[in-house]
Amino acid sequence: MPAALIWLVVALGLAGAEALTGDLFLLMLGGGALAAAGTAAVFDWPIWADGVVFLVVSILLLVLVRPALRRRFTSAPALETGPEALEGKPALVLDRVSQHEGQIKLEGEVWTARPLNDHDVYEPGDQVTVMHIDGATAVVWKNA
Repeated sequence: MPAALIWLVVALGLAGAEALTGDLFLLMLGGGALAAAGTAAVFDWPIWADGVVFLVVSILLLVLVRPALRRRFTSAPALETGPEALEGKPALVLDRVSQHEGQIKLEGEVWTARPLNDHDVYEPGDQVTVMHIDGATAVVWKNA
C-alpha cells in the first residue's frame, strides 16, 4: 500500500474521530496527516520525511489555527429569549398602572402591567422600566 494512501486513511480517521470529540485537536492532526499524504503523493521522500511534514504541519495548525477557531466557535454570547429578554427594557405607560390594572407599550406590543411596589401608581405617558415578567404581566418601575 503506498504511503500516500496510508496517510490519507489516517487523515480521514482523525477527522472522523474529531466528530466525536469536537475539540478541534484531532482535526488539526488530520490536517497534518493530509499534508503528509500530499507530500507522499507528489514527492518520493522517505517515510520519515512524511512524518516530519505531519509533525510540522500539525504543530502549526495546533498553534496558529486551533486557537482562532476555538475563539470563533465559543465566543458567541447566548441570546436572551423569552421573558428574560424583556427585563430592563424601557416601556411607555398607556393606561394607568396600579396594583390591579394597567397597560404599557413594550417593544411595540401592548402588555398588562403592574408596579413593582404595590402602592405605586403610574400615569399614561410615564416612562417605566420592566423589572421582570410575571406570567403575562410586566412588573414595572418608574424611571428616575
